[in-house]
Amino acid sequence: MWDSPRALNLLALGLAALGVVLLVWGGIAWAVRQPAFALTRVVIDGPLRRANPAHLEAVVREELRGTFFTLKLREARASLERVPWVKTVALRRQWPDTLRITVIEHQPLARWTDGALVDTEGEVFTAEYAGELPQLAGPEGSAAAVTAQFRDYGAALEERALAIATLRLSARGGWQIRTAGSAPLTIEMGRNDPAERLARFIGDYARTVGALARAGTRVDYVDLRYRNGFAVRVPGLTEKPARKTG
Repeated sequence: MWDSPRALNLLALGLAALGVVLLVWGGIAWAVRQPAFALTRVVIDGPLRRANPAHLEAVVREELRGTFFTLKLREARASLERVPWVKTVALRRQWPDTLRITVIEHQPLARWTDGALVDTEGEVFTAEYAGELPQLAGPEGSAAAVTAQFRDYGAALEERALAIATLRLSARGGWQIRTAGSAPLTIEMGRNDPAERLARFIGDYARTVGALARAGTRVDYVDLRYRNGFAVRVPGLTEKPARKTG
């Protein structure tokens, strides 16, 4: 090759072209990092009910680094999703200096186990909330299932003007409801066919618990874990329990 002028010329041209490419690439890499391409405006689209817009902008300006071209959107999104009440974030660059942020917030449904909250889609999150919410509880990873049952059981109880204050799923799979109001009722449903048991109770409510309430006798506990019926507890009154089915 060294004896061939043609080969040497081709090699020289190739090296020159490579040098030009590297020079151009280096120039572009330098240019996109210059202050002229800094993101100077942060626009948060849509109304926010609970997330703090100032906090969101502070995260962008203080924790994230980069220009219009170099900002890593995935890292930016992850940082913003750690802000309280933020469920998901969409980021979009807008030429020449703007970052637009679209935020979807968690919609609180209930309190969850030890101080957390659960949203309407069954996702657990942490945020400060001073309002009244029902309490849901269950083993780790069960929030979505408990949320779904909260909706179903709550809709069924509405027929008897009852609302859920607490819904618990035990580690063994048993369900328990405590109703809201000044005279709460605990409903023990157990593990086997809880929805069917609750439906049977609701169907019999008017002529059992409801009839006792109309007569001035308060029931504070109902046990649905029986094969052909259910038992009730009247405060101050005891009786020998029947055989349960689990």
